[in-house]
Amino acid sequence: MTVRIVTDSSCDLSAADIERHQITVVPLTIRFGDEEFTDGVGLSAENFYAKMAASDELPSTAAPAPGAFEVAFRDLAASGAEAVVCVNLSFALSATGESAQSAARATEGEVDVRVVDSGKVSVGLGVMVKAAAAAAEAGHSADEIEAQLADLKNRVFIYAVLDTLDNLKKGGRIGTAQALLGSALSIKPCLDLTSGVVEEAGKQRTRGKARNWLAARVAEAGELEHLAIAHGAAEDIDAFTASLGESPAQNPLTVALIGPVVGTHAGPGVIAAAMVPAP
Repeated sequence: MTVRIVTDSSCDLSAADIERHQITVVPLTIRFGDEEFTDGVGLSAENFYAKMAASDELPSTAAPAPGAFEVAFRDLAASGAEAVVCVNLSFALSATGESAQSAARATEGEVDVRVVDSGKVSVGLGVMVKAAAAAAEAGHSADEIEAQLADLKNRVFIYAVLDTLDNLKKGGRIGTAQALLGSALSIKPCLDLTSGVVEEAGKQRTRGKARNWLAARVAEAGELEHLAIAHGAAEDIDAFTASLGESPAQNPLTVALIGPVVGTHAGPGVIAAAMVPAP
């Protein structure tokens, strides 16, 4: 069975990974006031952070229309795909999954489409998408890939430290971190994104202590099957990765720049770690 993998542009995978694994990415939309950009097409991650720094207004995001997924599904079917597994960012944080489900219903009878709620964001989603692509390349069926993703979903842990809660508050994705809004302005929020929603995991009074908190979460995970670090143009990302050391528990390691979708809500300077503990 020929199975192809689709995801959305919140996955923060590199262009090289997308091309290497033949992953189809459906982009979300970024808005700065009246200006609208297609993620990864009209606005690069680097340009996004520069634009956000220069803008008085915080950006917003919009999920792809179902039609964008329909085009992707039909194009893959036309190129020989017998089934499509579409892995999307947490349904609790975005309507993107609903758009994909609508498109799957619209293409029923044309191609077998499975829409999977990853329950993850950014590189946590990226880890799952790459695993699905590797399974598809190995000849696994859509049923097998769905089962593997259900297992992996429970093994991917994501923690993050933010410089500000302003973006999350404005975007309405603040979750249980709402409690941090009454804290001192100088605190650095620490979040647990593992469950697919934003949950408060602590707070630190300095950026350095926040980095140490995140490094401690990585160390506590022990031997890792994979570790993916992502950041929102954080000037101290090298200091953070250096603090992880070079032990086998911190390898293999990938470092990605968070794209406009997640960057819109997490804000500049965010550092996140997605971990898959070894079985």
